[in-house]
Amino acid sequence: MADLITSVADGVGRITLNRPHVLNALTHEMISGIADALERWRTDSEVAMVVIDGAGDRGLCAGGDIRGLREHALSGRNDLSRRFWRDEYELCATIDEYPKPYIAFMTGITMGGGVGVSAHGSIRIVTETSRVAMPETRIGFSPDVGGSWLLARAPGELGTYLALNGVTMSGADAVACGFADYYVPVDRLPHLLQAFGERADPGSPGEVVLLFDETPPASELEQKREWIDRCYSADSVAEILERLRDEAGAAAAAAALELESLSPMALTVALAAVRRARELGSLRDVLAQEYRTSAWLAAQPDLAEGIRAQVVDKDRSPNWTPSSLDAVPDSLAAAALAHEPPRH
Repeated sequence: MADLITSVADGVGRITLNRPHVLNALTHEMISGIADALERWRTDSEVAMVVIDGAGDRGLCAGGDIRGLREHALSGRNDLSRRFWRDEYELCATIDEYPKPYIAFMTGITMGGGVGVSAHGSIRIVTETSRVAMPETRIGFSPDVGGSWLLARAPGELGTYLALNGVTMSGADAVACGFADYYVPVDRLPHLLQAFGERADPGSPGEVVLLFDETPPASELEQKREWIDRCYSADSVAEILERLRDEAGAAAAAAALELESLSPMALTVALAAVRRARELGSLRDVLAQEYRTSAWLAAQPDLAEGIRAQVVDKDRSPNWTPSSLDAVPDSLAAAALAHEPPRH
C-alpha cells in the first residue's frame, strides 16, 4: 500500500499521509511525493485548492521517521539526514508560498514534521482531537520545519515555553498560539471536504470553513500566560529555571522538573533559535537557520541518545552530554546558529 495517496476530484487536490501504523510518520519519499504533487497542481486548472490529511483515526502525522536520523548518526551518514532536511524544509517554504489555498486537517497527533506539512498552509483546521506540539528538545534536538518561526510569533512567551518544554497544545491552544486558524468538530470534517468539492472556487475555501467552524473552548495555555511570561522572558535557560523554582504554584514547579530532565545543549540551542527567529524577516530565513542548527545538532551525541531513550529502548533515561547547564559553553548557541554544513 502506498505511503502517500494523491488524488484530484471536484477541483480538490487531496494528499493523504498513509502510514497509520506509525502515526503517518514522514519518510523522505513522502516528502518528495508531496512536493511533486504540489508542483503538478500549481498550474493545473483542474485543481482549485489542496487538502492534506492523515489516514487512520490517531492523527495527521507524528513527525519525521526519527529512527533513521539515529541510524545515520551512528553510521557516519549525517549527509543523508541533511538531504532529508533540505527537502523537508524546502517543502515547508513551498507550502507557505503556494499560490492556491492549502488546507490542512490537523486532527489528532500533529507534531514535528506534521506541523511542517500543515501549519504553514493558508487554512489550518484543528478539532477537539488535535494534539499539536514541537517536542524536539525531548530527543536532544531543536524545533525545526519552520516551527521556530511559529513559536517566535506566539503571544508573549508561550512560544518559548512550548519550544523548551515540548508542551502539547490542544486545538484551542493551537488557535490561540497561531498554529491554526479554525476549530471544526472532527465529525464535520467529511462534510467540510464534500463542501470544498461542491464549491471549488479559489476565493471560497475560507467562506466554506466558516459554515462548519465553531468558537474553540478557552485555551488553557492562555490562562497560564502570567507565570509563563514572567519566567520564560529570562535571557538564559538557567535563569528561566531559577525563576520557575521561585514561582509559586504546581504548574511552574512541574515545568522546572521537566526542563531539568531535558538536554541542556538542546535547550540552549532552542532558546537562542526562537529568540533569533523573532528578528528574522521571513520563513525562508528561519528555515535556513534551522538547517544550520539541525546539521550542527546531528553531529552532537545528544540527538542519537535522545532518540535511543525515547523511541528505541524507551527507557526514558537519556545520558545527556554535557549533563548540566553549568557545563554548556557560553559559545555553544552561537556556534550552532552560525554553523555552515557541508555542501554534500
